Amino acid sequence: MKELLSEYPIIPVVVIEQIEDAVPLAKSLVAGGLSVIEVTLRTPAAIAGIEDIIENVPGAVVGSGTVCSESQLQMSIELGCKFAVSPGATDSLLKKARDSGFNYLPGVSSASEVMRGLEYGYDTFKFFPAEAVGGTTLLKSLHGPFGDVKFCATGGIGLDNVMSYLSLANVLSVGGSWITPSKLIKEKRWSEIERLASQASSLTQ
Repeated sequence: MKELLSEYPIIPVVVIEQIEDAVPLAKSLVAGGLSVIEVTLRTPAAIAGIEDIIENVPGAVVGSGTVCSESQLQMSIELGCKFAVSPGATDSLLKKARDSGFNYLPGVSSASEVMRGLEYGYDTFKFFPAEAVGGTTLLKSLHGPFGDVKFCATGGIGLDNVMSYLSLANVLSVGGSWITPSKLIKEKRWSEIERLASQASSLTQ
């Protein structure tokens, strides 16, 4: 995960409501320079959407998000996802992902959760919900006792504060839904999403 996040500092977090939106949405993101896409498992269309993107958008690196159970993690592996992301973490998820060797990004929001992840061999985490739990101030504080730990910050991040996160030594990437607003997806305004993706991509070039 550390290598993946280092290479792709901005990861769009996508909610797919309609299966037919998956491929044009992913193509718009890739065309805008954002190849890594986290598709959340929050909707009935998510699984089929992931399958369609993997099959029809060769430039996309697809991962699953909101993975909250071992069965969802196993399904992500079987679907062909390149990684999985959780809002938090359980002992069973940490163990299963570690034992399978699958790219897994467990969620943390405190020093205790980081320490538990470290016990399982993880050194890279999703920091969530970033803004709600202390944002860059908390991340700076965590850097002291956990100097080798890296984060992907997600939650409340947009154009106005994305660079304040990416400028931190312990933040490799950020995830966000500001690039794929639900309104634009519903209206199938793919060119506008491509523009937002290009705008976000240009921030790190």
